[in-house]
Parts: sequence; C-alpha cells; structure tokens
Amino acid sequence: MPEHTSLISEVACLDKGFVRLVDVMGNDASIVQAARVSYGAGTKQVHEDRGLIRYLMRHLHTTPFEMVEFKFHVKLPIFVARQWIRHRTANVNEYSGRYSEMKDEFYVPELDQIRGQSTNNKQGRSDEPFAPDVAQKIADGMRASQEQQYAEYLGMLETGLAREIARINLPVSNYTEWYWKIDLHNLFHFLRLRIDAHAQYEIQVYGNAIAQIVKQYVPLAWEAFEDYLLHSERLSRLELKALAALVGSVKADDAQLASVGLKGREAKEFVEKLNKYFP
Repeated sequence: MPEHTSLISEVACLDKGFVRLVDVMGNDASIVQAARVSYGAGTKQVHEDRGLIRYLMRHLHTTPFEMVEFKFHVKLPIFVARQWIRHRTANVNEYSGRYSEMKDEFYVPELDQIRGQSTNNKQGRSDEPFAPDVAQKIADGMRASQEQQYAEYLGMLETGLAREIARINLPVSNYTEWYWKIDLHNLFHFLRLRIDAHAQYEIQVYGNAIAQIVKQYVPLAWEAFEDYLLHSERLSRLELKALAALVGSVKADDAQLASVGLKGREAKEFVEKLNKYFP
C-alpha cells in the first residue's frame, strides 16, 4: 500500500461496494523519465515536465504513460464486473464461487435510480425516476427475490452439492471482488468511456471513484487527460469542412490564445491546425 497516508485510498461505491488502492508504481516523473529515456534528476523544471506530458498526450505518444501502474481491490456487483471486464488490457484476479461460498451481499439501486427504459437510448434508462411508491415496490421485490435465491443457494450447499453448481442460479446483482492492475495509458482509456455521461450509472460510480484516487498521484498527466481526451471532441474531415464553411476565416491573436491557456508550442500547433481549414 502506498505511504501517502494523507491521500484518498478508498472510496465507497453503491450500497455495499468500494474501490481500494492496493499499490501504485510511478508518477508524473516516471512518464517524463520514460519519454526522455535518461536525464539527470533535478535538471528539469516542473513546467517543462508539464509541457512534455501535454505534448505526449496531445500527439498520442502513449508508451511513456504505460510506465505508471495502479492496482486496485474492487468490490462490485457481477453485472458491473461483466461490463468492466470488456477492457481486456488489465490483469484481473476475481473471487471464486468454486473455491469459496458466495456472500449474502446483493445490489439494490437507490430509489432515484429505479427508472423506466429510455425512449431514445436502447441500452439505457430514462432521465426521470419512477414515483417513490412504485420505485419502493420494485426495490422491495428485488430484495425479496435476492433473499429467496440466496436461501435456495445455501439449501443446495447443505445437500452437499458442489459450490460451482449451487451458484448457478444466483443473480448478477450478487457482489463479487477482484484485484485489478492496469497501466495508466489503458486506465485513461477505461475512464474516458466509463465516466462518460452515456455509461451506465453504476459503472460511472466506480469510474469516478478510481478517478478520485488516480489524479492525486499523476496530477500533470490527469490535467492533460482532461484537456485532450476526457473533455475534448473529435471532428471528422466533413465536420471540419462544414465548420470552415460556417465560420469563414479565423485570426488567432497570441494574447487571446494565452487567455484560454494556449501558449508556446501548444498555441503554435493550434494555429497550424486553424490554417489547414481557415486560410
């Protein structure tokens, strides 16, 4: 476990889950060191490190970010784990229902998250929760079903049935746990998708918990991630042509660019981009 005792190392998630930092290897300096291959410690200033990290992120030079790794202990509902495991760029070791008894812990959504099917999103819930009395009835029904299925599971174990067979009927609301280790480049990809507003609420909760922890250890890389990936937009060639037709010519003033944080090489690259479409 890292020795940074003043930093957040565990975040509660949903009704019974958590994300807990187990170990971390590297920091912003590790990214810089990998990019430069070899340099004397203390010979570069913080603003230079920041500029390099931003350059790497801006130009998708991802290998140096792989030099930083995080390992988490996560407790999460199985249905969230099934979404999560689609990211095949991590090392995972999960609690086994073959070796151990499954725990009597199940996820029930908060009432304001019990909602109808979205009318414009085939894979998501609507923005409006059900009426409180309707939501409460649904939540109570979920609990009753979970209790029944877990009681049946225990009953099967008492007959001597193998754990790997007895667990089959347990619902995906059952909590599982795993250790999850991933490098920073792939973690940023995971977070870009999973803390997006379009992701399922439950996995957003875990994504935001991880984000709280990670940004403490790599603040410069996190800033670059927010600027160039998380809060950026990709425009196609046709969209850029349409934008040029709508806007016409654009003149970039150094002072104006500086006022929004674009300076030096970053400002120069921005002007070069503009000149391609706004002569």
